[in-house]
Amino acid sequence: MVLCMESPAPSLKVEDWLRGEPLTNFQPGKVYIVEFWATWCGPCVKAIPHLMKLQAEYKDEGFEVVGVAASEDAPTPDEARTKLDAWLTEEFSNLNYRIGFDSTGEMNKLWMEASSSLGIPTSFVVDRDGHIAFIGHPVQIDDVLPKIINGTWRSSYQAKAADAKRIAANERFAREIPILEAIRPAMEAKDWPAALSAVEKGIATMPDSLRFRQIHADLLLHKMRDTATGFKVLRQLVRDALEKQSEALRGLAIVMEQLFGPENDKAHLPRAERFAIGKDVSEHILNPGEASGGVDFSSYEMVARYYYESGDKPGAIELIERAMTRLDDPRAMPDAMREATKQYHMPRLLQTLADYRDEKVCCSGSCSISQEKSPGAPKEQPHEET
Repeated sequence: MVLCMESPAPSLKVEDWLRGEPLTNFQPGKVYIVEFWATWCGPCVKAIPHLMKLQAEYKDEGFEVVGVAASEDAPTPDEARTKLDAWLTEEFSNLNYRIGFDSTGEMNKLWMEASSSLGIPTSFVVDRDGHIAFIGHPVQIDDVLPKIINGTWRSSYQAKAADAKRIAANERFAREIPILEAIRPAMEAKDWPAALSAVEKGIATMPDSLRFRQIHADLLLHKMRDTATGFKVLRQLVRDALEKQSEALRGLAIVMEQLFGPENDKAHLPRAERFAIGKDVSEHILNPGEASGGVDFSSYEMVARYYYESGDKPGAIELIERAMTRLDDPRAMPDAMREATKQYHMPRLLQTLADYRDEKVCCSGSCSISQEKSPGAPKEQPHEET
């Protein structure tokens, strides 16, 4: 069975309903989000408050959220069920939507495997006539849900393009998985030559995989410290990124992270060449082509690190401030995506800004104090303002 947009929605074959009344069939005229999640999945847990908000906001328009916990981690189904029930009571006692539990694998088979969905959280939106209108990450729902509710989404060009993109991404990731499994043991054993051989085979098989290109660059520059080959790899990645405008920023971001990322030791990298590539890539990032979709907020942070290390402290501060402003802009991205992104990026941006200004800075109730460390040094998490 292949499950995609416009397919009839599969059955809801859960073992138990832990929250809400049992739901055996989708009622005609209603819209449902069927959300596959687990308590051990951080992004899944972060999505719950937003799903609760959607449930409250659209309840009167015939809309319901249905959570499906089909991947709980426990020695037995009974222990998984008990653990999940206790977790829901402790963490979300005010939950306002149904939660189904299934350990048989049937729900995963009918929904996740049938749609080639490889990870959670995954949301399926069932339209008013019982057909699939959307499959994807819950943070992507905000823009499309009003159109699904008013019946204009499923037949649109945007819907078909989004589903085609999802299918292509899943197919690409499915091809990457066995290669990643071959790379992982060598990486864990710190057998860098074996890891390099495995990733180069992966690149030969999938030359457009930015995942493999990133591992390749990291191995050469930071694990094996073969800077001559590593810089050749980075320069080729820049050329390829600029030729493929649709993924230009991702490719350029990988390059900047290798050269200026705070997690990497850069003392062994030839300074002149590092800054020459950084200057070139920064100009491309801040002046993207039309097909690239504009400057992503996270790109400001990477360019700011280059500016700071180059001696342009005011320019670095301005870019960090622009990144923080963009994170707070409701027009920049859907609410769910923006909140999840803020949780991850804002503490680091706040700490970086404090270090660059060499003073305490505050934003949205959190503050950070300058640690008087180099940009590449580990940063503490911001504390809550009192």
